[in-house]
Amino acid sequence: MKKFICGNDAVAEGVRLAKPHVISAYPITPQTIAVERLSEMVEDGSLKAEYMHVESEHTALAAAMGVSSVGARAFTATSSQGLLYMAECLPYASGARMPIVMMNANRALATPWNIYGDQMDSMFLLNSGWIQVYVEDAQEALDMMIQAYKIAEHEEVLAPVMVNLDGFVLTHTYELVDIPSHESVDEFLPPINMTKQVMRLEDPKSLCISAGNDFNFEFKIKQDKDLHASRKIIKSVDKEFGDKFGRYYNGLVDTYMCDDAEVVLVTTGSVTGTTRIVVDKMRAEGKKVGVLKLRYLRPFPEHEIRDIVKSCSKIGVVDKNISFGYEGTIYTNVNSALLSMDKAPESINFIGGLGGRDITKNDLEDAFEKLLSDDSIEKIHYMNVRCDK
Repeated sequence: MKKFICGNDAVAEGVRLAKPHVISAYPITPQTIAVERLSEMVEDGSLKAEYMHVESEHTALAAAMGVSSVGARAFTATSSQGLLYMAECLPYASGARMPIVMMNANRALATPWNIYGDQMDSMFLLNSGWIQVYVEDAQEALDMMIQAYKIAEHEEVLAPVMVNLDGFVLTHTYELVDIPSHESVDEFLPPINMTKQVMRLEDPKSLCISAGNDFNFEFKIKQDKDLHASRKIIKSVDKEFGDKFGRYYNGLVDTYMCDDAEVVLVTTGSVTGTTRIVVDKMRAEGKKVGVLKLRYLRPFPEHEIRDIVKSCSKIGVVDKNISFGYEGTIYTNVNSALLSMDKAPESINFIGGLGGRDITKNDLEDAFEKLLSDDSIEKIHYMNVRCDK
């Protein structure tokens, strides 16, 4: 069935199909519509779940942790300052290996106060131990809500997943979305069956334990190794999903016109679609450009990046964030991946879209032209900025 819906509605439809036992919700713009739709689904009976309207984002994640600790399927959602308010709970959830799925509507951080979309919020928490995936459109948002549970609950992963949508540009934009049937999703995503890290009366356990310097290190190394190993689970789940529903997302990254590209722009989220349009225009002009879409930032697709850009002369990384006093966070991660290459391409950081400012086709074409030019430009370039003083 196809419906004309926005990104928030697509998230709600995906969650409905995944059948969580409990939804712990606190509204914050631009995520609110997603949890409103879920409350309507619970009310009309199309989703059989407990709906908890809690008093804060911190409580929303704390409640999800309680749900997950007894082996039930939990969902919550947030954005911006709300995600930061949850920050204390994020490493608790990941350290206790709780397979919670959370939608984050990427939004600027205060101050100045701003409700529009950039990626400062989720970049703040890359080190929290959560898998982080960034979707391009509403269809991918719906599909990733379903895939996220299968990835998170896999016995070799057991990590919470944060699905990120660009605020307003994606959360509030309407498009035609294919909604799978309950029967087909039930075949793909079986009921949760936790056997480890679960509290049961018949088999008592303690979660979120204390561990001093004699054991703490080993806990963290195990967590890190499992997140690295989740790459193969992410790829296999994506292939299984594509085989069943006809939509493949190519695992951790996706590419467009990269095979013979001289220069490539690295993107995340909804700006990728605009970049493809620019690539088509410039290809028609005989310019060998391409786009590399990063779908996951944790685990980071370092091997895929190196393989894709090995023949490029230059790459540009589009960051909708700044690590103040240094550079864009994605740029730092990409450059780290390039270090082991015998001949790494030159890289330039294009920072734009902060506070919801549009990254236009002209901005992206200008970025490609800078990469194609023999002229040297500064390592960091601000896109469509009015004043940088």
